Amino acid sequence: MKIYADNAATTKMSQTALDAMIPCLKEVYGNPSSLYETGQKAKEILEKAREDVAAVIGADPREITFTSGGSEADNQAIRSAALAGKSKGKTHIISTAFEHHAVLHTLKKLEQEGFEVTLLDVHEDGLVRPEELEAAIREDTALVTVMYANNEIGTIQPIREIGEICRRHGVVFHTDAVQAVGHVPIDVKNDPIDMLSSSAHKFHGPKGIGFLYVKKGIRLFNLIEGGAQESGKRAGTENVPAIVAMAAALKEANENMARNTEILTEQRDRLIKGLSEIPHCALNGDAEKRLPGNVNFCFEGIEGESLLLLLDDKGIQASSGSACTSGSLDPSHVLLAIGRVHDVAHGSLRLTIGEDITPEETDYMIESVKEVVEYLRGFSPIWRDLQAGKKQFIL
Repeated sequence: MKIYADNAATTKMSQTALDAMIPCLKEVYGNPSSLYETGQKAKEILEKAREDVAAVIGADPREITFTSGGSEADNQAIRSAALAGKSKGKTHIISTAFEHHAVLHTLKKLEQEGFEVTLLDVHEDGLVRPEELEAAIREDTALVTVMYANNEIGTIQPIREIGEICRRHGVVFHTDAVQAVGHVPIDVKNDPIDMLSSSAHKFHGPKGIGFLYVKKGIRLFNLIEGGAQESGKRAGTENVPAIVAMAAALKEANENMARNTEILTEQRDRLIKGLSEIPHCALNGDAEKRLPGNVNFCFEGIEGESLLLLLDDKGIQASSGSACTSGSLDPSHVLLAIGRVHDVAHGSLRLTIGEDITPEETDYMIESVKEVVEYLRGFSPIWRDLQAGKKQFIL
């Protein structure tokens, strides 16, 4: 049995996205900035895609800028808000300790340029406390950037409350919604959100394409110079085939969201219940305020890398954290942020299931994880010390 359970890293392109993309590669190949017929046809479908993307999140099409993905969108949003704030004497930024590195590394760079950054705790349940965020806001706060849903532990943040707090204090609110778009209902007007980042390959679109929502009236500074594309906000000829495929995938995901959520939530909870039977383990993040397809556990006394390799031998493809840091030997910064100690954080497993998951596959994953954890603990010196009482169990 082969099971792909790493959809948080990337999803398979849907047939709908492929069907939308191929004609653009073969027939509508013009440059949308060209004035002749072939170029204008490309421009027409480009703008239709923009309308479709905007409609899903409740935005105006003019508020959508296409990017190469979530990382570029995060960078442009954060740097734009920081530069706009600096022009008004505001150089303080608030974020969280478990953001994606596209956010954290951008903030680190801004610190080197003279900005001050406050990283909020997210607590053991992996959730931001709105009252703590409000207490951190200062007169010189230019930006609050809090991810919509965490890419490792899947916890969904109280976005509406955060947005309302920022609106009351006149602070720009950006959210990295890469893991959320296409999986949970989003309305940028009701939440309220000023800037939002997304990436197509997280909802069955192609890699290398994403979008940035920027509320009308907020200034966007360019990361890429060279042309007047995207209303002068992002130079470079638009990748029309990928954009059209992204719009098709997002529209499909939105139309099927209720059914997919029901399927995923049922199997997610089945996984959580089954894996919780393993002694000395812990679910990472709140059990309910999490993405429908996300399951993340720590198992005491083992190494996550060995767990992944042995699960792969059983046909289960999973991860221990973000794909962007898969080469790192350090424990997940997300797990450390919620209070897991290094030894426990090293023994983590992230299973992010897709809409085609079956109960039989879920049960196979449960039994396989149980077998592999027991096997690894059988020759683990740490586990022997724990059982002998030389070390104290943490979980």
